[in-house]
Amino acid sequence: MTVQQVLLLLLLWMWLPQPCHTEMLFRRTPELRARSFGGRSAGNEGKAMHRQKRGWMWNQFFLLEEYTGSDYQYVGKLHSDQDKGDGSLKYILSGDGAGTLFIIDEKTGDIHATRRIDREEKAFYTLRAQAINRRTLRPVEPESEFVIKIHDINDNEPTFPEKIYTASVPEMSVVGTSVVQVTATDADDPSYGNSARIIYSILQGQPYFSVEPETGVIRTALPNMNRENREQYQVVIQAKDMGGQMGGLSGTTTVNITLTDVNDNPPRFPQSTIHLRVPESSPVGTAVGSVKATDADTGENAEVEYRIVDGDGTDMFDIVTQKDTQEGIITVRKPLDYETRRLYTLKVEAENTHVDPRFYYLGPFKDTTIVKISVEDVDEPPVFSRSSYLFEVHEDIELGTIIGTVMARDPDSASSPIRFSLDRHTDLDRIFNIHSGNGSIYTSKPLDREISQWHNLSVIAAEINNPKDTTRVPVYVRILDVNDNAPQFAVFYDTFVCENARAGQLIQTISAVDKDDPLGGQKFFFSLAAVNPNFTVQDNEDNTARILTRRNGFSRHEISTYLLPVVISDNDYPIQSSTGTLTIRVCACDSRGNMQSCSAEALLLPAGLSTGALVAILLCIIILLVIVVLFAALKRQRKKEPLILSKEDIRDNIVSYNDEGGGEEDTQAFDIGTLRNPAAVEDKKLRRDILPENLFVPRRTPSAPDNTDVRDFINQRLKEHDSDPSAPPYDSLATYAYEGNDSIAESLSSLESGTTEGDQNYDYLREWGPRFNKLAEMYGGGESDKDAS
Repeated sequence: MTVQQVLLLLLLWMWLPQPCHTEMLFRRTPELRARSFGGRSAGNEGKAMHRQKRGWMWNQFFLLEEYTGSDYQYVGKLHSDQDKGDGSLKYILSGDGAGTLFIIDEKTGDIHATRRIDREEKAFYTLRAQAINRRTLRPVEPESEFVIKIHDINDNEPTFPEKIYTASVPEMSVVGTSVVQVTATDADDPSYGNSARIIYSILQGQPYFSVEPETGVIRTALPNMNRENREQYQVVIQAKDMGGQMGGLSGTTTVNITLTDVNDNPPRFPQSTIHLRVPESSPVGTAVGSVKATDADTGENAEVEYRIVDGDGTDMFDIVTQKDTQEGIITVRKPLDYETRRLYTLKVEAENTHVDPRFYYLGPFKDTTIVKISVEDVDEPPVFSRSSYLFEVHEDIELGTIIGTVMARDPDSASSPIRFSLDRHTDLDRIFNIHSGNGSIYTSKPLDREISQWHNLSVIAAEINNPKDTTRVPVYVRILDVNDNAPQFAVFYDTFVCENARAGQLIQTISAVDKDDPLGGQKFFFSLAAVNPNFTVQDNEDNTARILTRRNGFSRHEISTYLLPVVISDNDYPIQSSTGTLTIRVCACDSRGNMQSCSAEALLLPAGLSTGALVAILLCIIILLVIVVLFAALKRQRKKEPLILSKEDIRDNIVSYNDEGGGEEDTQAFDIGTLRNPAAVEDKKLRRDILPENLFVPRRTPSAPDNTDVRDFINQRLKEHDSDPSAPPYDSLATYAYEGNDSIAESLSSLESGTTEGDQNYDYLREWGPRFNKLAEMYGGGESDKDAS
């Protein structure tokens, strides 16, 4: 707000009657005459009670907001009619902002505002005032409440909740179509003046849109706005207070308006005629090509459906609409033939699937184009006269008989000769063959229906000029039956007759089977090859027969088995027959005819173990013998491992001989004490476990000096040991442990002692000190005892 506006408002405010400048008086009301009450109190008998009523004349204070003066802003004055002007009264102010925002002169009652007040922060303040006696501090007037209202000035501009709005409206909308409503707010007091009265206007976006001044509703201002011409619009709306008058404050916002699409554009083919090509060998369903109509609309408004509406190829081709690309795919509906027809013409129509009735006047929403499809010539493979062939032939035909002929031709105009062949993967046994020139199929091996009733062949036809271009056709050969198999017993019959059987007793029922399959069904006849005195055959005329006995009693001791030849014949042409022999055993049976024993040897076998048990025992014995033989062979093949596994393995090896010596008590073995102490040997010891052949003069081994190297010492001892002829000739473990220089005590080992204990003198142990006294007593005492005895 400018300084001129503030001064103008102050001048107007000063001319208006302002109650805040009038004094608020604490005025006493005239004393009322005493009222007499009907009742009297006990303490005031005979006295009438009088009540003084004080009346207040109290108004609100008004204060203008946003005061810009340098002095405190005067609010109003409080005054009591008890105030004589002598300063005996004191005015006190309490409540909202008392003492901070509002102060009062204690003597005069003048109220001032200490700072500038914003009505938008708080519209009114409630305070309480009281006049008290300065000396007694007693109130001369009761505390009274009053309100200071803040008068509003236009110090706030209208604001929109959003800086940028987004809205949309369908294209081709009529004038006045509502787009969106924008609303601004003003923090000023709407009940005081026009500070909060807002008027809307459009600063940018004309002449396409308009705004209602009072409501802020944006509407279209031009008819038939086309999205295809322009889709985005930016509109700037202004909100101004003071009713839109000059001097009012204003705020603006931006509204981005998008025109949404409607179906107001029909599809259009870019070309009136489209040419396509397709090879004649294309299978059904092959895509020939595509057509596409353009639509300026978007989304579902641009969706198009394609169809073939006319032409001479409607039965040869189809068209399918592809949704994702909005194209029409033309496909082959039936097989094509270049030699039959080389050109097809189609009339294709594209139509919108979602048409808005409001825009019918812009239609029709469809378009057509002519599609010409040329069929290209291809070197086609041969074509058979049928898709498959079926031939029937009897199984007894002679070799080389033609069973049927396949026919094929070259569909091309050149009409190349055809060569026929059989796929040998379908005729592994090479039963059939084919003439390469005329396609006649003939037999090369005998046929047998009972082995294979059907033969599925595959015939290959290829052009001689282009052998790689081939065609296959299935050929089914059915073998017809001929009565060339004689009937036979259906199963193997285990037949027996009881010794106590009577004449005419049934002992077996037999049946037959035949591999042939006559048209009238199987019919068999049974008879005996010759008259048999023991048995007979009775035909049941249902492809079964019964075997009956002809006499009473059979003896297995005389004859244990009978052979009965039975003749079986069929009734087809030519009649086939065979002779089957039944083996009939004579068995011992119980009274009910149940077989008990059939062999004569069974009478001689004693009671004992069964054959199965004997076999099991024999197998166990054989297994045990095999295990024993294998164990003995393994023991015989076990060999002692060599000490050194490889000549190249020169590392140190510890060889264990699994021998144990006699310990320290063994004095008959060789002496190893000399290896422990180099200086311990004075005379060379001879082996005491064997008698040496030659006696060698003992040699004294020089003692090692103090600075002798361990390696030199060991090498020296090794050399002496190798050159010693009295060394053990067998393998031994020589230990070259070096113990350093010899001590004054020499060796304590019993191995260095003499052959008898009497040769040893242990008196020197007493000279070694008190530590060896016990040892001296042990050895010395033993010697004394020996002498005493």
